[in-house]
Amino acid sequence: MKTLVLGSTGMVGANVVSQLNEKGESPRLLARNPEKTRTVLSEQGLDSAGFEIMTGDITAPESLKVAMEGIELVYHCAGLPEQWFKDPDVFQRVNHQGTRNVMNAALESGVSRVVYTSTIDVFQGKTGERYDEDILDPAPKGTYYERSKQDADVAAVEALKQGLDVVFTHPAGLYGPGPAGSPGSNNFIADLINGRVPMLLPGGFPLVFSEDCAWAHIEAARSAPTGARYILSDDFYSLKDLALLVQRLVPDAKIPPTMPLWFAKLFSAAGELKAKITGKAPMLPAGQLHFLLWQAIPDAGRAKRELNWEVTPTLEGLEATIGHLKKKGLVK
Repeated sequence: MKTLVLGSTGMVGANVVSQLNEKGESPRLLARNPEKTRTVLSEQGLDSAGFEIMTGDITAPESLKVAMEGIELVYHCAGLPEQWFKDPDVFQRVNHQGTRNVMNAALESGVSRVVYTSTIDVFQGKTGERYDEDILDPAPKGTYYERSKQDADVAAVEALKQGLDVVFTHPAGLYGPGPAGSPGSNNFIADLINGRVPMLLPGGFPLVFSEDCAWAHIEAARSAPTGARYILSDDFYSLKDLALLVQRLVPDAKIPPTMPLWFAKLFSAAGELKAKITGKAPMLPAGQLHFLLWQAIPDAGRAKRELNWEVTPTLEGLEATIGHLKKKGLVK
């Protein structure tokens, strides 16, 4: 099956490409920066000469149409996972309109299936309670990122109703092997080991190991029914509990005190105000704090039942992650 991967330099896409390669497949890659794509492939031990790399962007519809010529399967892993940009409209341009462009191009090109990397953030869940794939939150969420992913989900559903075979994956917070510089939990793990976390933030988030996440994407492409949704999540951890797990593997890692909630809110608000003046990212974006304080617990039971998805134990995943970070020279 001729395959196209969008977002191959991100945490999910890079692992999808690597695992497809292990299966003997060399997917076509759409890249805004082909040289960066070649570098990421090289970092993964892959020969870029074995891949067809096309220049383009999900915000450029014509490039998508060209990239999808002859393609049967698309992994749409592209998007912006960050929580702050000087121009917040970029979330809508990339995450929402970019996804709409992908779906339209897939419809026009006769693509057989699209596996779309969404997020757990589109679901309705109450703090401290478990939730599954059954209820999409009908109300606009509290951050630019979340709202852009909600709108992107709507675009994918519209394409589904028009006859496109779409499968949805909904990853939790990613950690594990992946391209250097990818936003996510790896930064926290590295900073903690390197002694660069003066205080822990309140709250926490659910995790998913990057290699497990990619495996589920590939299996969903193979076996999931049209329109299926799969939460991909291991377990929920407070930042303190996550730090304690890291310390079990790196005993020299220090566990900082946890920042009081009132101070975290004040610090975030002040940082956002300063960011509007300076144009530089705040140390604690409001969106990041919002996510940490949600503290609803995603249930990945459907993926385990229908995809036979197996989750890497967190301590084992953290050990692999720390080894990866050491190999990249990101931790001492």
